[in-house]
Amino acid sequence: MSISEQVALVRKTFDAGTTRPVAWRLKQLEALERMLTEGEPQIAEALAVDLGRPPNDTFLGDIAPPLAEVRFARKHLRRWMRSRRVGLPLSQRPGKAWYSYEPLGVVLVIGPWNYPVYLTIGPLVAAIAAGNCAVIKPSEHAPSTARVIRELVEQYLDPDAFLVLEGGPEVTQDILAQAMDLAFFTGGPEIGKAVMAAAAPHLTPVILELGGKCPAVIAPDANLGVAARRIAWTKLMNSGQTCIAPDYLMVDETVWSDFRSELLTAFKELSPNGDGGRALPIVSPRHAARLEGLLTGHGGTVITGGDVDPGFDTGKGTADLTVVLDPALDSPLMTEEIFGPLLPVVPVRSVDQAMEHIGAGPKPLAAYLFSGSRSTQRAFRENVAAGAIVENHIAMHVLVPELPFGGVGNSGMGAYHGKWGFEAFSHRKANLHRPTWLDPRFAYPPYSKRTERLLRKIF
Repeated sequence: MSISEQVALVRKTFDAGTTRPVAWRLKQLEALERMLTEGEPQIAEALAVDLGRPPNDTFLGDIAPPLAEVRFARKHLRRWMRSRRVGLPLSQRPGKAWYSYEPLGVVLVIGPWNYPVYLTIGPLVAAIAAGNCAVIKPSEHAPSTARVIRELVEQYLDPDAFLVLEGGPEVTQDILAQAMDLAFFTGGPEIGKAVMAAAAPHLTPVILELGGKCPAVIAPDANLGVAARRIAWTKLMNSGQTCIAPDYLMVDETVWSDFRSELLTAFKELSPNGDGGRALPIVSPRHAARLEGLLTGHGGTVITGGDVDPGFDTGKGTADLTVVLDPALDSPLMTEEIFGPLLPVVPVRSVDQAMEHIGAGPKPLAAYLFSGSRSTQRAFRENVAAGAIVENHIAMHVLVPELPFGGVGNSGMGAYHGKWGFEAFSHRKANLHRPTWLDPRFAYPPYSKRTERLLRKIF
């Protein structure tokens, strides 16, 4: 069966009204929760093959977050679905006005390879809560996980409402050609632009969850030990292949020596083998080779690590957790998103200098500040444009379901999680009711001078 025929069957389900009742939505969310809990062993096995992930990292990165999302949605869905009354201007009284939420239709969720379950199932939670049917396109760069996602979705969810299609970019293009009602993409900016271009002929709206160079700034009054541990933990997780991992550090030069010691200690203590992060698994030889290229000609000093093996002979690359001190600001290491276990460090004279550098580049998906000063924190929040600001931690905003998660500018458009996801996958429909018992003649032309004066007051 062709992709167009398969999508047509899913659309038929939506057109029949199957997905609109709250009971159906709650049933699918409950099934999705069971899918994640009961399917965890299969998911962990697949991610070990695709990404070299240990089971506990899979739970923390790909099971626990979507479980929290689906449980939050089940708890709050009925309240989210309620219509909301709004006030009326004098010109529209008597009457009543409200807005309600209706599903968009058949939506497309395009998942990435780095957290292929969480970042595919998370948007699916929002799509289900909003009453949509969905076509799911997992990443071809995590093929074992894509297969498991397809098998689990077919086993647990309504097969008439949800379709999983495996394959490469040509499959994505074919799906987008079916005039989807929304396309949700997580990945890099370049592919995001291609998705947006393919969606444009059909006026398909898009939500793009992209990336960018997320900075972490260490102020002189920061708790250096805590900052080092939190940075090391998130940079080691998934071998740094995380869109909200710290891409580079800007450290006040007066505390760099002490912070360096804390950071190297944290790398050693938190790395899987206590070796400071040697030979961490990288998703593919091509990606490892790209990281190897970033370590060429950067003009800085390698503090630790430095070895990258693309693994063309084995099909699996590796890279050391590598700290590079003071690279050239115009080097690829400092201008391209790293998406791996490389960590450039730029000493700065002040937080103001760090903010100036951040502001000169594309807006990041997140920006991090370690400081105990409320005035410094306030200045950072008010002057740094980013998808999110996190103070004294890294990436934890993603685990707060009542916060919107999304980028701005080059790091993406649109946001989701919690009610934000429900709204992103819904149409907010305006409703106005006017009675017929009051229909004054003066409201219609032709208008007398007196009527014109009255209308000017009313409107």
